[in-house]
Amino acid sequence: MGETREFVTLTPAAETLGVVPVLIQATHSPMDAGQAAMLFSEHLVDSLQHERIATFDPDQLINYRQHRPPMVFEDWRFTDYAEPEIALDLLRDDEGTPLLLLHGPEPDLQWNRFTDAVIALADRFGVQITYAVQGIPMGVPHTRPVHLTMHATDRELIGEQPDIFGTIQVPGHVAGLIEYRLGRRGHKAVGITASVPHYLASSPFPPAASALVRRVAQHADLALPVGELEAAAARIRAEIAEQVNTQPEVLALVSALEAQYDSFVRSQPMVAAHAEQDPGDLPTADEIGAAAEAFLADLLGGGTAGPDEPGEPLG
Repeated sequence: MGETREFVTLTPAAETLGVVPVLIQATHSPMDAGQAAMLFSEHLVDSLQHERIATFDPDQLINYRQHRPPMVFEDWRFTDYAEPEIALDLLRDDEGTPLLLLHGPEPDLQWNRFTDAVIALADRFGVQITYAVQGIPMGVPHTRPVHLTMHATDRELIGEQPDIFGTIQVPGHVAGLIEYRLGRRGHKAVGITASVPHYLASSPFPPAASALVRRVAQHADLALPVGELEAAAARIRAEIAEQVNTQPEVLALVSALEAQYDSFVRSQPMVAAHAEQDPGDLPTADEIGAAAEAFLADLLGGGTAGPDEPGEPLG
């Protein structure tokens, strides 16, 4: 039986689209700590003028048994189904500058074919530089500015970086593979990761997405809105503050993380330069309790993983 749908389908808007210098990758996966990439992409799509340029066939890319799409059941019937959607959209920033946004769940299958298709689209639309964003769980306290790590196909694209890592091996991911293969072809690509407190890694963490938006806007010279994300961060902190009061053991853990973080920043001054410079009203140590309680309950209760998708430990 032949394929009934194309792997990637261009919309009519793609036929007349000219050069778009910037492409942002914001695909999300369980590895995306704090749901940073998903919050990032949802925020931009909700906040900016956008138009669909291409879609990818989810039936060829998604393992539905591993990542079961949610369905709504009410009044003794199924009333809705969240179809997985991997898409390339044309957005215009607040000054009308065009950019491309690749968003949706990270493909489970056909990574090589997907990567080739994305690079072909980048070539088609004259993309000059590609950005990828995501969150990573780290042993940092949420009471400090969000630290951002940058990497690129050419060190000149990101300047001097803190001397933190040597040579390490990390799990493969599609955004990293696209960046790697862009570099092999001589294209410019930059990756930006936001450090998310490991005890909050399984929950939405808007401060990480906000920091990513700010850094992409700064590096790509784009006018990207960030107010809604900052408001979401304030709401989360208010919710945490309301629920806190009875987690002395977790507060002690956060205090230890704060001391460790501050000591490291003193020994590596450049680390502070790569943190978000405007953290806003940071919560006190007492405000950690409820968020930590929710994270620990998620671990102990098995989270939201389905029978075919065991929860992944974070540390």
